[in-house]
Amino acid sequence: MTFSLYAATVPSYLQMLRSMSALIDKADAYCRDNGIAAESFLQARLAEDMRPFTYQIKSTAVHSLGAIEGVRNGSFSPDNTPPPETFDALKQRLHETVAALEAISPDEVNGFVGRDMKFVAGERQLDFSAENFLLSFSQPNFYFHATTAYDILRSKGLPIGKRDFMGMPRIKAGH
Repeated sequence: MTFSLYAATVPSYLQMLRSMSALIDKADAYCRDNGIAAESFLQARLAEDMRPFTYQIKSTAVHSLGAIEGVRNGSFSPDNTPPPETFDALKQRLHETVAALEAISPDEVNGFVGRDMKFVAGERQLDFSAENFLLSFSQPNFYFHATTAYDILRSKGLPIGKRDFMGMPRIKAGH
């Protein structure tokens, strides 16, 4: 069985980005229904030295679409721009990310295999093949930030579970 780079990345990005969007909807409704200031969720952290919920959501976009764009350009650097600061702005960022990922062809992503690229952070540079960058650097980062966003919401009392995290699995048609 041949398994493509596209199949190993983009469909999972889309699945998880959609689940993150649904989690934002649930968090927003929970805050409104319970008279909780949205800021208490948006700026929540699991630990003082970790980044807040807003950053975690932004980072799912950075390590999915941003990673693909990095491979296209041959270089990826950390995104130090401030994250969106409202539930609506976070949802918009995810909506734009999903739309851009849906527009990417499997042939383009599969054509990345073997291409050189680098991760650059200040003076530090790590050289990768495109597939190793996507699968061993950005994909683990993507799941780390998605999991951390979920965990922050759980820690704030949002009644969510594993199905909320996973989103809609890609089941066989007709089942």
